[in-house]
Formats: sequence, structure tokens, C-alpha cells
Amino acid sequence: MTQPSLRRELSFTHATAIVIANMIGTGIFTTTGFLAGDLGRPALVLGVWVAGAFIALAGCLCYSELGVNFPKSGGEYIYLREAWGPAWGFLSGWISFFAGFAAPIAAGALAFSEYLAHFFPSLAVSSSPERASSLLAFFHPGRGQGLALGIVALFAVINIRGLRLAARFQNFLTAIKLGVLLLFLGLTVVIGHGSVGHFSQVAVRTSPHSLGAQFAVSLIFVMFAYSGWNAATYVAGEMKTPERTLPVALVTGTLTVAALYMALNAAFIYALPLESMKGVVRIGAASAGALFGTLGGGFFSVMMAVGLLSCVSAMVLVGPRVYYAMANDGCFFRGAARVHPRWGTPVEAIVYQSLATAVMILTGTFESLIYFIGFALIFFAALAVAGLVRLRRRSGWKKLAAVSWGYPLAPALFMGASAWMLCYTAALRPRESALGLLTILLGAGLYLWKFRRGPQSGPVTE
Repeated sequence: MTQPSLRRELSFTHATAIVIANMIGTGIFTTTGFLAGDLGRPALVLGVWVAGAFIALAGCLCYSELGVNFPKSGGEYIYLREAWGPAWGFLSGWISFFAGFAAPIAAGALAFSEYLAHFFPSLAVSSSPERASSLLAFFHPGRGQGLALGIVALFAVINIRGLRLAARFQNFLTAIKLGVLLLFLGLTVVIGHGSVGHFSQVAVRTSPHSLGAQFAVSLIFVMFAYSGWNAATYVAGEMKTPERTLPVALVTGTLTVAALYMALNAAFIYALPLESMKGVVRIGAASAGALFGTLGGGFFSVMMAVGLLSCVSAMVLVGPRVYYAMANDGCFFRGAARVHPRWGTPVEAIVYQSLATAVMILTGTFESLIYFIGFALIFFAALAVAGLVRLRRRSGWKKLAAVSWGYPLAPALFMGASAWMLCYTAALRPRESALGLLTILLGAGLYLWKFRRGPQSGPVTE
């Protein structure tokens, strides 16, 4: 019996919606409060978002060229496998499993619970302080975690039942999210009770580090919010015309989200001075409450929680396609390559991802998850862009004009900024950085033990 394969059903609209849905999610709704305390100046808070936009766009252009040459599902796994060999391809997929999808899905689901805690305080995410001195200090049970687990299970079932159903549901949630954010911005201008004076008010910094060092580490939060600019590369094998659709979808989605992020952060500062933002996780809800009062704040709290569901849905859809590609190459558990004969979806890959997400929901905290995600993903994204520089020397390589213009400006910008962030994060956040490195080392050990002899393709011969 012939093994069924993934179906090419995604259009430009679907691919762009996946990019936008992956990007607009947990980061923009939660991170500005951390930036306010760390940086202390409105110009720096806005400036770090501008810097992040340029870095994301540079990476987007490089990934577009990689995607045109490798129009397959799998993203970085495919690119690093071709550029550096099967071991690095495996490690990128291994990190994607934990830091690229399971951890961000967990963070998004936990943030959803936090937003609903505006109405139901019992849903606030528990950090289990009573267990702080016990062997179970790492375990964080609570009603907020329980709701997050239920959300992950719901989206797993939707994605198992078929790509078309999941894509339509994704488009619906993305449309709601964009509509709510645009309504928020429009009402901010028309009836919002804010003050332009907030843009000149500084806050007492909570970070003991220099502004230069903290700016680099704060970019981790911003790049977490921008993560998803490469989302469409993971489903390239399910696009109708990936050579044309992928580059346009990546660039369109990234530019749209960058413009929206700048406007939203300006609205947050207009609503609240930085001093009042410091440490606030539900920054969207807090800003809405300041701008529109109790009823308006409650409405936008609910709708922004729905926006978080869109991000969770998109990542649940995209992630299993990476493990599917790896399993087809013999370097992931075989079940991940099985496609359901009726629904046409990688069922076991979706289940594996959901189980890993559940573990992170019960053991992680929001802030630690973000630093872990940022450190690991930036490292492998930079390695993929470095692979582009190597692969460009390959005969018959298709070069995008946007990357060739000023070459190697785009890859140099992305790799240089990534190195800057990684060095300062390792120095200032050693625990999360060490966890990221440990995850990589565990993946390397697993590859040598179980998957080294799988039928993978080797590196490109020059």
C-alpha cells in the first residue's frame, strides 16, 4: 500500500495568514512590560522594536531564497541538512520540536489563561511557591495550567481532522485577531484616554546591566514576538506554487506585522507611562483598561485572549510538518512520518508535539520559556542564514534579487545581530542559555545513538 503524502492545498492567502498568525501572538501581548523596566526610556522601547523589525526582515529575505531553492515542508531542518549535513539538520529539527514549537505553544496557552484571569482570578498561572524548597519545585500545577492544557488538546484534535479544516479555522482566528487589533488602534486615536506626555516620561530601570548590554538581551523578547516570520517555510511542501507564493507570503506577512507592532507599542505608551508598565504581563489588557475604562478593558481582554488562540493554532499546525520531514529522512521517530489515509495529516507528529507542550506548561514559567526559546532559535536561524552564504556557491542556485542587492548585507545583518544577542544573553541569562545548550547536546547524543545511520541526504558538494 502506497504511503499517503501531504497535500498541496495552501494558497498565498493561507501562507500569509500562517505567517501573521505565528508572529502576532504571545510576544506583542506580553513583552512590553518587561522592556519598560529593563530599558526605562520610551525611545529605547520603541527603538528595540524597530531593530527587531530590520533583523526579522533580513532573515525573511534570506529564508525566502532558501525556500525557493528547497520548496519542501520542514523549514530550517531542510536548509541546515543541505548546507551543513544531516547531523545539523537533525539538531535544528530537535530544537524546533522544543524551542520552536512546544515552548511557544506552551507560552501562548499560558498567556491565554493569564488574560482570562482578568475575569476569573483562579485562572492565573500558578508558579507553585509553596513547593519552592521541595523536589517538586519545577512542577507548576494550577487551574491556569489546566486551561492551557485543554486549549492545546483542542487544537491538536482540530489539526488531526484535516489541513483544510485547520487552515480555515486559522484564517478565521487570524481575521478576528487583526480586526480586534485594528479596532483597538482606531479607538485609541478617536476616544482613547491617553497622554502624549508619556512618550517623554522615563522609568526607574529594574535591570542592573548597562543599556547596551540590556538592549541586546531585550532583543530576545522582541525577536520572540517577531518569531514566526519564517513560518510559511515549514509548510512549503503543501503550497500550490511554493516558488512564487513563499517569498511574497514571507515578506508581506513580516512587513504587515512590523508596522502593526510599532503602532501597538505606541498605543501602549500613549495609554500608560513606562513606570506603570513595568513587569505587567497582560500589557494589552492594562492598556485597554487605561484607554477605555473597565468595560472597554474587559472587552479587549477577551478579544486579545482570542488573538492568542490564533497564535497557538498556527504553531500547532506548522510544527508537526517539521517532524514529518525529519521522520521521512529516518532521523525522527517513524510514527511522525505516518499520514492518516482519510484526513491527510501527520497524526502522530501532532500527538508528540502536544505531549511535549504539556510538559512545558506544567514545568515552565513564562519568562524562562521566552529566554529559552529566544536563545535556541536565534542560534539555529543564524546557522541557516550562514548556510545560505555557503549554498549560494552551488551551481544552478536561484538567487533572489532582494538578497543579491547589496549582498552580503542581508545575511551579514542577521548573523551579526544574532551573535550580539547570543553573547550577551549567555552572559546575563546563563541559566536559560545553559538549558538551551543542554537541549542541543542531548539532541546530539540522541542523533549519534539512534539516527546517525538513517537514510538522510548529505551536505551539498561544492
